[in-house]
Amino acid sequence: MMMELSADESAFRDAVRVFVAGNLPAALRQKVERAQHLGREDFLAWHKILHAKGWIAPGWPVEHGGTGWSPMQRHIFDDELATACAPQIMPFGLSMVGPVIMNFGNDAQKAHYLPRILSGEDWWCQGYSEPGAGSDLASLKTKAVRDGDHYVVDGAKTWTTYAQFADMMFCLVRTSSEGKRQEGISFLLMDMKSDGITVKPIRTMDGGQEINEVFLDNVRVPAENLIGEEGKGWTYAKFLLGYERTGMATIGRSRRQLKEVRKIAASEPLGEGTLSDDPKFREKAAAIEIDLLALESLVLQVLAEQSAGANPGPESSFLKIKGTEIQQALSELLLEAVGNYAHPFVPEALEHGWNEEPIGPAYAAAAAPHYFNYRKTSIYGGTNEIQKNIVAKMILGL
Repeated sequence: MMMELSADESAFRDAVRVFVAGNLPAALRQKVERAQHLGREDFLAWHKILHAKGWIAPGWPVEHGGTGWSPMQRHIFDDELATACAPQIMPFGLSMVGPVIMNFGNDAQKAHYLPRILSGEDWWCQGYSEPGAGSDLASLKTKAVRDGDHYVVDGAKTWTTYAQFADMMFCLVRTSSEGKRQEGISFLLMDMKSDGITVKPIRTMDGGQEINEVFLDNVRVPAENLIGEEGKGWTYAKFLLGYERTGMATIGRSRRQLKEVRKIAASEPLGEGTLSDDPKFREKAAAIEIDLLALESLVLQVLAEQSAGANPGPESSFLKIKGTEIQQALSELLLEAVGNYAHPFVPEALEHGWNEEPIGPAYAAAAAPHYFNYRKTSIYGGTNEIQKNIVAKMILGL
């Protein structure tokens, strides 16, 4: 259940619900509902629908194309999209590099990139992690050497989500090896069509190509694509990660999945009743729901602070930790609910056009790949162990 709404908030929820019901293409909703793989055009189709309505960037200031919604309205919007099985709005441009450009970019960069992010003309990917620099991101080795009005970049990035779709990459590079490691890092915007960029897929356990390696060989990047000051990239990177981690709570999607798991459990025979009658199963589901309600309260506090002008602080680590723990707990509960039906994994069932008779209850075909894929959530965006260290240091003062 969602927190109690005022009359105005209920009216807003109804307006969002009516719009989504009338504008989300049925085929797209069905693909999300069945947990099938989505392509670039699937994501962009929904992005452009929301952009035409003026609803694509609820978190942006009005002067840059935002909606001016209250924190609760933004929360309701996210919840309604998840409930309706709408595709995820890609965060890399809107929720990650967009705020960096707004806060640290120059006027020319804002004028060029922000409208293209809003329209979906530019799809962005994130060039942070490297083969030897994950949680210890400050050890990155991708090097950028100034050559006249360009930087020449050499190195490699990994786990780059949807790099195969991307037009642009925001990339952390090393421009100096002197002093502290963090002081030699800069933040570059890189055209993915540049000569010397090679994208190689990393196949995930569900057979999908969601993540990639990106190799950078003598890539020339205009110096005007440097965000802020050279050597200040670590500051901008931490700022961006605060926004990334805040977006990992995914209350609406988790709430929808919990509802689906309970629906499956209610149809699965167990003894003289169903799985939903089992006290241990009900206890697990209730514990997840309680965690969701607590997380929802914290999300609203963070959104309220952002609306008042504050940037995400160390509390975003709380959202990342708990949000991903809930996602993993739900993936485990889903496996328990579908039981043996999760065993016959048919990769083709996750592709559009699959219309064979389902094996077992709805969503069973996606249960196993979903479980394995979601082991990643406690790792990306900074491992949960690292997030706990941040909380200990920045909040508890340990």
